[in-house]
Order: sequence, then structure tokens, then C-alpha cells
Amino acid sequence: MIRKATVEGGVVVGLPAADPRITSFKGIPFAAPPVGQNRWRAPQPVVPWEGELKCWSFAPISMQHIPGLDQNNIYTREWNVDPTIPMDEDCLYLNVWTPAKTADERLPVFVWYFGGGLMEGNPAEMEFDGERIARRGIVVVTVNYRLNAFGFLAHPQLTKEQPDAPTNFGHLDQQAGTRWVKRNIAAFGGDPENITIGGQSAGGGSVCAQLTSPQNKGLFQKAVILSGVFGGIYPGPFGDMFRRGMSPEEAGVKFFEHMGVKTLEEARALPAEFVRDKTLDFPFMFGTSVDGQFQTGESMQNMLNGGRYDLPLIVTRTSSEFMTSIRTKDPEELKAFADKNFGPDAGKFLALMGDDPEKWEEKTLSSGIECCARAFARHDREAGITSPIYYSVFDAEIPGWDNPGTFHSVDLWFWFETLAKCWRPFKGKHYDLARHMCNYLANFIRCGDPNGDDADGTPMPHWEPITDETPNAMWWGDTVEPKVEKPDPIMDMQVDAWIKNTLA
Repeated sequence: MIRKATVEGGVVVGLPAADPRITSFKGIPFAAPPVGQNRWRAPQPVVPWEGELKCWSFAPISMQHIPGLDQNNIYTREWNVDPTIPMDEDCLYLNVWTPAKTADERLPVFVWYFGGGLMEGNPAEMEFDGERIARRGIVVVTVNYRLNAFGFLAHPQLTKEQPDAPTNFGHLDQQAGTRWVKRNIAAFGGDPENITIGGQSAGGGSVCAQLTSPQNKGLFQKAVILSGVFGGIYPGPFGDMFRRGMSPEEAGVKFFEHMGVKTLEEARALPAEFVRDKTLDFPFMFGTSVDGQFQTGESMQNMLNGGRYDLPLIVTRTSSEFMTSIRTKDPEELKAFADKNFGPDAGKFLALMGDDPEKWEEKTLSSGIECCARAFARHDREAGITSPIYYSVFDAEIPGWDNPGTFHSVDLWFWFETLAKCWRPFKGKHYDLARHMCNYLANFIRCGDPNGDDADGTPMPHWEPITDETPNAMWWGDTVEPKVEKPDPIMDMQVDAWIKNTLA
């Protein structure tokens, strides 16, 4: 087993995981601490250390609200359970789980970006234990990155000072971590030419940002986007309501005023806890910005128009998350909506809606993630993209006193096969499903095709890529069920309208 490795910065020492055939290295620094004059800068080269660095525990999480306090929050109950977890602005560390016995095995590599709206989250969450995926012959890496104002502040002074990297520092951290993997993972038995990036929610959106950045050519070969693409024409839970009508730079100016400073020098001298607390009561959601450097256009538009790297994707959703619909019962508002989005086909849409306003919301209820997946399948060929997309829907019964349904993020327990860490009374069928899902994920990481055999050698149900002609989907329920699902007429029109509106 590889218990010790030499990487940029020095020697790191790991520990046997629960399965002693796996070694875990927790808290490996991949960049210099982003503090002081490195606050709001692209990640800088790692600071070397003397002797052997014992990588036996997770490094502090990024600056964010203190986890575990709001007991009415489902995510506090689920995994953000510890208010005492260490937190620090010095947070650029990653974690490695490797099953390799020697450094020359060249195993496939999975690099994971956690979710949390780019405002919270961390790789030490229980569900992200990489051991079960590693048992399938994969080297797993989870990367920490800066969040909220620390990771995504934009400001005219930053643009002037560092035009090559004016914002998107959290994404640059993810990129730096992945580049570190490219340069160092061979020491852990990984193949630097077979890297898959993956993430869920904002981590999935981060995958889209990395997929559409011109700076990442050749950095990775496959990508996994769990609940991380959002689109459609109905009003939804995302958008400008978080930005309050401000551009990112305008918000940055307001944020400096909110903190009582005028210059970068003053802002960089503020205590990290003060900046964090001011972030939490600031009416703006810091996130990905089009900066002309890392991100040269809106990532969803780039994903759709061929401005992404042409490589195999997994795109997934849960069956009940982020559903949107028409919220009006006013015929004039409905007609105006139809005219705006469907143009000459507005009459067809109105005919499908019918004359009963009480049924309009139900008829239009749909998933923006499904809309995106279908749009990619419909437009990829025209955009010059030829690699397959594997689309799935998580629809399992989730036990617990809160009767949560397939809430956003619950599928993470299954993809990482970490159900035993959860408080929920999962049964045998859930463990069977998690084993299958983790198998499919590991196969995809290995070769870009999720199909293969189960642990007993029997073939798993075949997962076909989604295309417009054959809209295949894998449904994860009490059983693993491949389906071919033609969109209903309203979803079909929504997909066309979103493509047209997005590319306009």
C-alpha cells in the first residue's frame, strides 16, 4: 500500500482507511494560504514544508456560516452537523484516497468539487468519503476551495490590479487543485492522463465552469454533473433575485461600503471572521462571473453552443428538485408569456394549456435540469459536440421521520455509497441501489462508459446515452430501470424555446 508519497512541497504520510487496502491522505496543501496579500488573488504556489507532513485529518473548512446550528434545516440534520468543525481562511487543501499498492499502477482519477451554492460546504462532509469509490480501483481526490466573498468577489480595483485573474478565485482554486492532481497524482498510483472531474449542485455548476473555461484544455477527460445544470423558460429559484439587479463589480463596490472600507489594502487587512459575517448579511449571492479570462461567457450558454470541451458527460437530477412552472392564472399574462417565448408557436402552446387556469401550473411543472439535458442532446450535433451524455433521474424512496422525498443532494449518499454514515433507516434495497450507482460511476470514471458488471459478475442493466432521437434515461428507484422517455409536448416546446432564447 502507498502510505507515503513525495509531492510538490515535500513528503506526505497517509493512514489506512477503514478498509486497510485503501490509504487516505487528508489535508494535503496544494497552494499557498490565501491570506493577507493573497486574499482575492489566484492561488499561489504551495509553500514547501520540512520533514514528513502527517496528512491524517481534514484541513479547516473555508470561511462560511457556522455549520450545525439550525436544527430545522434538513442539511444540518443530514451532514452539516458539527458546529465545532475547524474553519480558517487558510483552506487550500485536498484529500486523496488511493487503492494503489505502487506508484506505477496508473489508476483512473476522480476529482470532486463539493456543492453548497458557492456560499457553503466542504469536502469533510460525511457523504464525501472517497473510500467506497476507491475500492473499485479509482484514485479519489476531493478539493477544497474558497467560497462566497472570499472566492467570488469582483471589484474594479481587482480588475485593475490583476486583469489576468480579477475574480472567480474559488474556481481558480478548483482548477489549481486539478492541475496539482495532473502533476502529482502519479505518486499515488493515479493516471494523470485519465482524470474525471465531478461535482453536485454548485459543484456541478463548477464542473460546467471548468468545462467552458478556455484555460483547461487537456486538463481532464470526462465530467460528472450531478444536479448542476439549470435552464428553462419558467420563473425559477435562481437568477437575478440573488444579485439584486447589480453587476458583480457593482456589488463588490457595495460590499466594500458594507464593510466600511474603500481600498483593497484596507479590505485585505480585515479579519477573516469580520469579512465572513459581513458576507452573511449582504443582500447579494456571490458566484461565477464572466471575467473574460477564466470564464469568457455564461457557462450554460457555452455548454449549449459548443463552447465546452467535447468529452463524455454524466448529467443527473433527483425527481423532485428545482421544479418550476407557470405561476399565473391570468389569461393575458399567459398570452404575453407565450408570445415572448414561443413567437409564432404561441398559439400552439396556448392550445396545449387549455382554458382552465387551475390546471396551468400542473401542466407546466417541469425540471430545469431535464430541460438542459434534453437541450444538450438536441443541439450537440449542430454545435459540433459528438461525445455521449448519460442522463439519469434519482427517484428512490427515502426513509425518515421527515418524509423528505428525493430532496436536492440526497443522491450523494448513493453515488459515494456512504449510506452507513447517514442517520436514515436505509434498508437492503437502498444498499443495493447505492452499490449499482457507485459501480456505474466508477466505470464511467474508468473509461467514459458507465456500463459493466455488478460485484457478482452479472451484467448491470444497460445505460444508453441520451439523444434527441432516443431520449434514454436511467431511473434510480427501488430498481435500476433504463427508460426511453419522449418529452411531453409542452416540455418539447420548452426545450426548443430555451435553446433559441439562450443562443439569441
